[in-house]
Amino acid sequence: MGKIAQGILGGLSGKVGNVIGGSWKGIDYIRIKPSSVANPRTVGQVNQRTKFTATLEFLQAVKPFIKLGYKGLAVKKTEFNAAMSYVLNNAITGTEPNFVVDYPNALVSRGGLSGVLNPTTDLATAGEVTFGWDDNSAEGNANATDKAMLLVYNPSKKESISLLDGADRTVGSQIIPIPTTYVGDTVELFMAFISADGSQVSNSIYLGSGTAN
Repeated sequence: MGKIAQGILGGLSGKVGNVIGGSWKGIDYIRIKPSSVANPRTVGQVNQRTKFTATLEFLQAVKPFIKLGYKGLAVKKTEFNAAMSYVLNNAITGTEPNFVVDYPNALVSRGGLSGVLNPTTDLATAGEVTFGWDDNSAEGNANATDKAMLLVYNPSKKESISLLDGADRTVGSQIIPIPTTYVGDTVELFMAFISADGSQVSNSIYLGSGTAN
């Protein structure tokens, strides 16, 4: 049992409730004992950690892309934290304990620039992915000089290949080389646009998956 010899502000020796007191080199001190958690691994906690891990693994692998894609949302937070918050709350699916990223809803870029029109992908040629799109530079706030942002994500290797200053919006296509180590792997494909001065981005669009050749 603890004792308070000189009132509440001094002379506490031992433990009173969750307050621990003592003396070190003639100096009285008190500290608060942390509250114990009855069950630190409840189902809800485990599920949340699993969702967090799935989100983290995905975003770590595509970090260069989201650094530009979430630049406009990095207000009192980093681009990475802004992306974590969005994907964790909007793009995780599955049933416990198997939670995964829902790629169609996992925006890797968010912004008000006019988006991609009629995108296509082609993995038929070995060692590359061809992205295609229609020129919509006359619509909305799009510009002819907007650059394609292209992303090839490899979930099995937890890594990605990205091109952040690709072909102009008016060009309509861009090829991204992929390493031979990707052959046979499923890859997830995303695209967005960024203005020539880097000040604006569009929402990304998910283009589906395919097998790398």
